[in-house]
Amino acid sequence: MADTPSHDDPTLSVPVSPTYPRHHSRRSRRHSLSEAPDENTALLRPSHSHVRIQSPIGNPRISLSRNHSYVGTPHSSRYHSRHESWGQRLIQALSDRQDPMTESKSSLLADDRIWYDQFTSTDWVHDSIADAYRVKQLRSRKDFVGRLIVLFDGAQGWVLSALVGVLVALLAYCVNVAETTIFDYKDGYCTRGWYIREKRCCPHGPCTDWRSWSEVLGGHPFGNKWTEFGIYVIAVLVLAVSSCLLTLSTKTVVPSAYRMSTLDENLAADYSRQPPDDNDEDDDGNISPRQVRQDVDSPAPMIYYSAAGSGVAEVRVILSGFVLHGFLGLKTLVIKSVGLILSVASGLSLGKEGPYVHIATCIGNICCRIFTKYDRNDGKRREVLSAAAAAGVVVAFGAPLGGVLFGLEEVAYYFPAKTLFRTFFCCIVAALSLKFLNPYGTHKIVMFEVRYKIDWEWFELVGFILVGVLGGAFGALFIKASRRWALSFRKIPAIKKYPLLEVVLVALVTGLIGYWNTLTKLPVAKLLLNLAAPCQDDSRDDELGLCAESIDDIPGIIRMLLAAFVIKGFLTTITFGIKVPAGIYVPSMVVGGLMGRIVGHLMQWIVLRFPHWSIWGSCPLLQESTCVQPGVYGLIAAGSTMCGVTRLSVTLAVILFELTGSLDYVLPFSLAILVAKWTADALEPLSIYDLLTNMNAYPYLDNKHKPIFTSDLADIVPRFRHERVIDISSSPLVAATKLRSKLDLLHRAGELDGGLPILRDNILVGLIPAPDLEYALDNLEDESSSLCLMASVPSIDEEESPERDPTDFTPYIDPAPVALDIKSPMDLVYECFAKLGLRYICVLKDGRYAGMTHKKRFVKYMRELEEKEHGL
Repeated sequence: MADTPSHDDPTLSVPVSPTYPRHHSRRSRRHSLSEAPDENTALLRPSHSHVRIQSPIGNPRISLSRNHSYVGTPHSSRYHSRHESWGQRLIQALSDRQDPMTESKSSLLADDRIWYDQFTSTDWVHDSIADAYRVKQLRSRKDFVGRLIVLFDGAQGWVLSALVGVLVALLAYCVNVAETTIFDYKDGYCTRGWYIREKRCCPHGPCTDWRSWSEVLGGHPFGNKWTEFGIYVIAVLVLAVSSCLLTLSTKTVVPSAYRMSTLDENLAADYSRQPPDDNDEDDDGNISPRQVRQDVDSPAPMIYYSAAGSGVAEVRVILSGFVLHGFLGLKTLVIKSVGLILSVASGLSLGKEGPYVHIATCIGNICCRIFTKYDRNDGKRREVLSAAAAAGVVVAFGAPLGGVLFGLEEVAYYFPAKTLFRTFFCCIVAALSLKFLNPYGTHKIVMFEVRYKIDWEWFELVGFILVGVLGGAFGALFIKASRRWALSFRKIPAIKKYPLLEVVLVALVTGLIGYWNTLTKLPVAKLLLNLAAPCQDDSRDDELGLCAESIDDIPGIIRMLLAAFVIKGFLTTITFGIKVPAGIYVPSMVVGGLMGRIVGHLMQWIVLRFPHWSIWGSCPLLQESTCVQPGVYGLIAAGSTMCGVTRLSVTLAVILFELTGSLDYVLPFSLAILVAKWTADALEPLSIYDLLTNMNAYPYLDNKHKPIFTSDLADIVPRFRHERVIDISSSPLVAATKLRSKLDLLHRAGELDGGLPILRDNILVGLIPAPDLEYALDNLEDESSSLCLMASVPSIDEEESPERDPTDFTPYIDPAPVALDIKSPMDLVYECFAKLGLRYICVLKDGRYAGMTHKKRFVKYMRELEEKEHGL
């Protein structure tokens, strides 16, 4: 998953596949175009295979390459790498990159493997087989050195897990310290050091070391109050705009030929347009595949920003086997980290916990480049990425067990016992590293820590269930409101064309509205701490006035909380989806915490107003006020609302337990989250990440929710067409030009990861994947006159040539592709795609070839079923 190129101007980036150059002249020509590639090398390279497409800028007709051939390597090199990044010399020193990784199940040749193209699905079966061959080759050596090599090979996963845990904690420490310091700059600065935040400058309350901007300016020009307000609003705007400008630098434009809707959290994506359907191709087999089809109503190019949003949806899709180049690269890591500091410090209603998952996964992806075993095999790579994503939750909430469960429940698509244990190890290393770094200055790893000394009463179960229902309902309504806001406001042409304008408007509204409310002006994490804190805590002062000393104080507190609830709910809705690094975890918890605190004070008021009811027992006499702790309701409602937004369940219960450290409240936490999930599922079937996945048209096959099928495989099999197969009935030799035509048809249909079945008398005898076919064709010396061997034939020569004939394509052919009968139940098809991770399945009818169905087609069929089921 190499990094995407930097784009000073909108540039076309098309799906690519690395290929080996065909001859010296071609190599020298490419070498003159660019130097040795690095982390920022463009995905676009000139090559033999071209697709004529419409360009959104400049010349209306531009010829773009699909191939990515790297330059600067020795001509005698038989292998091809995906990248030569900042760690190239380190990688070459630590690992041997010439180990083969084959695409074909029947071949171990070093140049048989093509890396996965952009917007394609990974074939886990082939990756697993390739790793099995690699392990078998390692274990073939029985000497002492061979045993050491095997031992080192087994230890690489643990080394990577430990390294990822330490680096994730280190980066989280930098982000936490930087954003809290910059956040305070909106109000003033510390005279003892510009880098000291207000809490460290004045640990015991207001002091002379901290100077507000009104003091610095002497109250000019609008007086102390309005001067501070003006500087606050300007600071919010500057920080938000700076973060947005950084995020926009990760812009990538993909031509409309490969459009799959926008690939970020811009919910205004026009998801009604689907990728090109292969059934739209002409039946005439003589059509020139390079002929440009004029599309009068051509859709707009696809635009995505890899550093925008939280990135959790993309991480989940990547771990399911979909390739998104650039989302886990070094450029995205750096820009998203810096942009996250600025966006959180601006005071917008967003959090840094979701982006931590994306940032941690970027670190895991980059660290995989150290060892060839993980760098060259996506099946092995996802083990490290799953552990890294879990480590992101650990540094976000300080919850090691919650991080492991998050990886299992939310992001991981395949989570065997070995991956589970390594993820646990990575989370523990991240937690220990964070405790050593001490980012919060409390020697604690949790984002905030609360302790409830008073146990709950049985009558409070009604209140806990109530906040669970309200939290789930608010979470579901937030998803609906976000969709409605995006499909209305973000469809305004100016907003759609200039994302920076939306950020300016949201930052301006946030500064103008949020400044005057004491609660909404606070950082989201600090506000959540105050909402969850118990009033009986002697170690904390009630600075915000959230604790009632008598029944007369409760109405005023509820009014203040209600105003903050309305403001924060509105700001969170309009902020989600703007082009800055932003998470939804803590903002949703804050909105729920405000609601829960209101319910808690209402329960408190009822108990104090009617103290003699027998249902209370001895509760009214326990303390001067009541045994009801509004902070408990706030924390439970916070978790319930987050559950309604994300549909996490067990993970949230464990995270709340780790934040409180109290076994007494595990049952209320679990009960409320259980009710919240039921309520949210009843009101809105999709979580926020399911919504993003569907609207962005990701080919994500959910393996946790299996629908009820009432059909069989025949319903999704496209009609048989001769231009989509290779017929060797008359001769095993096929003209290279004919193969190129068939390949271009696949590309134009959007099936970069498809393949061409090989038939003899309508019997399926093999299949050649499209990336392998493209690589093999590019290796030909003279494609126009070459005949390619597509089936094994007996050799009449007693001695074979030591050099392989480039026209022999048999090493690239899969002789035993997975095939099902056309009458197979759809449940079996689901199991093959979801459990085996196949990219396509060949279909037979009475033993003869009848067609092929692709994973993307099956995902589209699944979504249509869900829409019918839920009435969407």
